[in-house]
Amino acid sequence: MVETLVGRADFEKEIKKSRFLAMAMPVETEEAAMSFIAEVSYPTATHNCWAWKIGARYRSDDAGEPGGTAGRPILQVIEAQGLDRVAVVVTRWFGGVKLGAGGLVRAYGGTAAECLRLAERIELVERTRLTFHCPFTDLALVGSRLPGLDATIESETFDAEGAAYIVAVPVGRVEECVTRLADMSSGRIVVREAEC
Repeated sequence: MVETLVGRADFEKEIKKSRFLAMAMPVETEEAAMSFIAEVSYPTATHNCWAWKIGARYRSDDAGEPGGTAGRPILQVIEAQGLDRVAVVVTRWFGGVKLGAGGLVRAYGGTAAECLRLAERIELVERTRLTFHCPFTDLALVGSRLPGLDATIESETFDAEGAAYIVAVPVGRVEECVTRLADMSSGRIVVREAEC
């Protein structure tokens, strides 16, 4: 089961006089991840290290810490906790005591891990976008049945004959949705996969 975060999560910890602040956020795109990183990074901090993962794409940055001691451990925590579509920034204010490579890995990874462990999560359900036109005669029935199919309405555009829909349906329920819509409308509704 793959999960993402419901919303933003923060966790702060002091390690050998250095202050570490982890901030995590659900993100849908690389642009959203980079925007979050830019927004929460402190210009006055010693380091703003980060990682994000969206599907098969991921990036991390040590932000001036020794190579592999900050960004990669944060990314490994995201993966180890079964999360996707998540960006994490761990900000450090240096307290005067050097932690060494192992200490940095533990500090960055541990702070990120605790932040994500405390965050509220939701299961990620892969969805397929479907499109169809529904005549006015079937609108009430279709509108009442879509929630039971776990279909999320992304677009509903009315015209002279009814409404054009774009819905997102869990991949495992696409066939059921297509069949049910055809059955409840006596074949008047024809469902196609929506263009991205």
